[in-house]
Amino acid sequence: MQKILVIQTAFIGDVVLATAVLEKLHLVYPDVKLDFLVRKGNDGLLKGHPFINELLVWDKTKSKYPHLWQMLKTIRRNRYDVVVNIQRFAATGFLTTFSGAKMTIGFDKNPWSVFFSKRIKHVISTPDQPLHEVNRNQSLIEPLTGDLIPVKPRLYPTDTDYARVQSLQSNPYIVIAPASVWFTKQYPVAKWVELIDQLPRDYKIYIIGAPSDKSLAEAIYSGVQQKDKLQSLCGELSLLQSAALQEKAVMNYVNDSAPMHFASALNAPVTAVYCSTLPSFGFGPLSDRSYVVETKESLDCRPCGLHGQASCPKQHFNCANTIKVAQLLETLQAS
Repeated sequence: MQKILVIQTAFIGDVVLATAVLEKLHLVYPDVKLDFLVRKGNDGLLKGHPFINELLVWDKTKSKYPHLWQMLKTIRRNRYDVVVNIQRFAATGFLTTFSGAKMTIGFDKNPWSVFFSKRIKHVISTPDQPLHEVNRNQSLIEPLTGDLIPVKPRLYPTDTDYARVQSLQSNPYIVIAPASVWFTKQYPVAKWVELIDQLPRDYKIYIIGAPSDKSLAEAIYSGVQQKDKLQSLCGELSLLQSAALQEKAVMNYVNDSAPMHFASALNAPVTAVYCSTLPSFGFGPLSDRSYVVETKESLDCRPCGLHGQASCPKQHFNCANTIKVAQLLETLQAS
């Protein structure tokens, strides 16, 4: 076996968790060339990754299907021995089926899985039988690695990434990533303001996020009394630079979102705030020092969905509003 392609064209957090597959394959087959297919926009996460031979990038926003056809030509030209498809959707199933690889592996929920060499049962994580996504993905490569012992995901910020954030790390600091794609995954602005005002004054506090999160950061900043200790970096750092900053933080406060997985991939201390979703869905933090904070009240409406909602279906958002700031402060003291 000389070449393996791993496919994960979902969102940022999914790609971070999929790096555990690369870690395990490299551990078992250190001389095999590993290629990775991701969607455009997530490729910045993998810049300079030491185990990736070639990074394939599918542009799903512009000429999606013509580019898919071009991607298939590239995959066939690369002559892979194995294609491991972590995605469960038809487009990547099409690429896997017609890849020309000697072995094709994917989950049974992929519409094209009937044509795969090996179909692996996709097991849903439940509160009674929790299964982390890293472990679930590990089942795909068990035919190659011979066991189900997972390794952690990992990101590799470059020297340039570390140099970019070095000037921000002269004093102890805390990182807050307040945004989420989904409203019901997002701890409220007023709660972040309350937390920041109660954090010890000797910590510098950085807000990280995408350019689209600037308005959220501004709303938090405007409500904070101790403005001198707060700085927004939204839109100023790349994904890997944000991860590099998180790595040496005293604590990272995040939602159930991608920055939580960044922390896991660098084994950075993290407090994950779960509002409408549950850690038992299988996407919780993996750092050695990780904490999950959620409401202590029993709510019959929680969870209201696997991925969160654009608004609270009950209009009260009690899954977030009943999480006390004291719960977040406790994790800082525990660390």
